[in-house]
Amino acid sequence: MRTQPILTGILLLLGGGFFVANARLLIEYSQYRQRRALLTWRTPPPPYYGVALGIGVVLGFLVFYKIFFLHMQAFGETMMFVYYAYLVPLSQRIGRGFYEDGIRADSTFIPYHDVGGVSWREGEKQVTLIVSSRLRNFARRLIVPGDKYRVAKRLLAEKIGDNKIHFSGTGLDLGGPDDA
Repeated sequence: MRTQPILTGILLLLGGGFFVANARLLIEYSQYRQRRALLTWRTPPPPYYGVALGIGVVLGFLVFYKIFFLHMQAFGETMMFVYYAYLVPLSQRIGRGFYEDGIRADSTFIPYHDVGGVSWREGEKQVTLIVSSRLRNFARRLIVPGDKYRVAKRLLAEKIGDNKIHFSGTGLDLGGPDDA
């Protein structure tokens, strides 16, 4: 049984998955560049950031060797190389925080009109804003640095006051105090 076609198929499948991930990160970065920031900050690198960069370097050598010495296609490895060597560091540049049209949480951007609820969690070491979606059943978190907390709270209050964020239609809707 030849394992070469199986391995090539697996690498092509991985390449397709990484192609989609690369496209999503590039779209996310281009949208970030077009947004008007109100209050943003950079997050510290994730715990295994150095490992991701190391994987990118190793994949770079592998792609070079495979193309120039073995004269083989390296689509899957190239897509993984682009992800780990270029797009992971690029995604670290996306500022978390408040923009003119929404909130960039730790994992995604949430437009103000999609916000269904917010809650602050104050811990000993950090303050976290929990943002729940009006349209989908999920909540995202945004870790707010201590020196930005007061301004972030004021910005959020302004957006609520300007009706960019409104909470009607969320929760159980059991009626107001006058409906008793």
